[in-house]
Amino acid sequence: MKKLIDQTRIAPSILSADFSRLGQHVGEVMEAGARVIHIDVMDGSFVPPISFGPVVIEALADTVRSVGGVFDVHLMIDHPERQIDAFAAAGADSIIVHSEAASHVDRLLRAIRDKGVLAGLAVCPGTPIEVFEPVADLVDIALIMSVNPGWGGQAFMPGSLDRIRRVRELLGPDVAIEVDGGVDVKTAPLVADAGARLLVAGSAVFGSDDPKAAYSAIAEAAGAPV
Repeated sequence: MKKLIDQTRIAPSILSADFSRLGQHVGEVMEAGARVIHIDVMDGSFVPPISFGPVVIEALADTVRSVGGVFDVHLMIDHPERQIDAFAAAGADSIIVHSEAASHVDRLLRAIRDKGVLAGLAVCPGTPIEVFEPVADLVDIALIMSVNPGWGGQAFMPGSLDRIRRVRELLGPDVAIEVDGGVDVKTAPLVADAGARLLVAGSAVFGSDDPKAAYSAIAEAAGAPV
């Protein structure tokens, strides 16, 4: 996965997909060039909604792996340490946990890496980005939430651009900065220019009548492979 995210990538989030046609929709964006599928896991506690678990990765594995794709798992849950084993076993290629939900961030990031999975740390809009500094050597992916987590379809927070730039300065060029929330054909190039390489797009892709075309338009706008 690390090679995939050495360049700008659009990561479609299945949270916004039509679950009656999930496999079809994921297949369409993979055909359009997507190689990173974003899995938003919600527990009804850290955020109010409940989404899905490891079984979704298992169900999509053939479709995603057949073209060299990977799974980027974003745990918006309390006690994320309890779920690391299950998601790693299901086939997660990266696991991202929230700084706000982790009691021992360094230990959790080490546990993720010990599973042979890339370790990510996410911050909500109101969390100071300085939380990255003490664990900078353990972070493979730094996820900047550009909306408050929990629901798709929210508008991008413009102040996120400065946070992306500051995180890039703090962590250097080797860490992949990921942005989640309000990414579409208009905001994607701004986010990429600010220094992000992994751009999560949910409703802008799967809320479209043509997810394949929507993905391609966002990827082209951001300078990502299509």
